[in-house]
Amino acid sequence: MIYGIGTDVCDIRRIEATLSRQGDRFARKVLGEAEYAVWQARGARWPERGVRYLATRFSAKESFSKAIGLGMRMPMTWRSCEILNQPSGQPIVVLNGVLKTWFEERGLRAHVTVTDESDYAASFVVVERDASSPVSAP
Repeated sequence: MIYGIGTDVCDIRRIEATLSRQGDRFARKVLGEAEYAVWQARGARWPERGVRYLATRFSAKESFSKAIGLGMRMPMTWRSCEILNQPSGQPIVVLNGVLKTWFEERGLRAHVTVTDESDYAASFVVVERDASSPVSAP
């Protein structure tokens, strides 16, 4: 059963401008530890790919926060939600801390997709609730 759907479009130029002003501080605010390591590696080799990676993660976290019905308020935080990739390349949502507990208590699971093209990054998230889980408001 669908619990929520979220989508977001992010202007990559806006992310690039914020990175220019704030540098690593912005990336540290938005990215979890595993994401930050990927961002550093990509950005060191191809700076443009690093910016695009950060933009897709920013967008996906916005989409996820909409799909769970919380927006960016507790227990949802930038760093408690990571968008990582399986070996196949498929993006997945990995949760940490209080958000992970909140999510699991509701019997939820998430599906995410991300893309980027020219000046924009976009994402789409569908969150499902197990049919056997009790209905619970955000």
